[in-house]
Amino acid sequence: MSILTLFLTAVGLSMDAFAVSICKGLAMKKLSVKKACIVGLWFGGFQALMPLIGYLLGSRFEQYVTAIDHWIAFTLLTLIGLSMIREALSRKDDAVSDSLDVKTMFLLAIATSIDALAVGVTYAFLKVAIVPAVCFIGSITFLLSTAGVKVGNVFGTRYKAKAEIFGGIILIAMGIRILVEHLGLL
Repeated sequence: MSILTLFLTAVGLSMDAFAVSICKGLAMKKLSVKKACIVGLWFGGFQALMPLIGYLLGSRFEQYVTAIDHWIAFTLLTLIGLSMIREALSRKDDAVSDSLDVKTMFLLAIATSIDALAVGVTYAFLKVAIVPAVCFIGSITFLLSTAGVKVGNVFGTRYKAKAEIFGGIILIAMGIRILVEHLGLL
């Protein structure tokens, strides 16, 4: 997997966390670097952990699905991407508090990183070097989430839906690219 593909996948996966970080920043009366880093660590940590778990699960079942792994990767990434776009277009206003307690952040981190679990499964099928990949994904998510808190605190929720749509499009494009490469059309 090229560094550009990994970067685009990391950005796509981090868009949910970025959007929630914007809402966190919006809800914060007083922003501090510490608060922004707490949000970034939760989201970045889970965005690194979930693909690792997915990779380990996918590695267990790889021998049974290698003939159709490209279709699985394409389907999972496309469904995740479409789900992100649908959620962004639903105009459902999610209320997010400024609380950074363990329970709140744990639930938000799980909710924003569940799609990374499926990507981890596809990484197992694609034989991606998982440790550098999850470190990269976690780092990108940390940076974007930390920045998202600041963006939310300054600009509000103006860009939340656009970020989710952008992330969805990137994941769909990655799924299409995997399929096209495997079918030899690229």
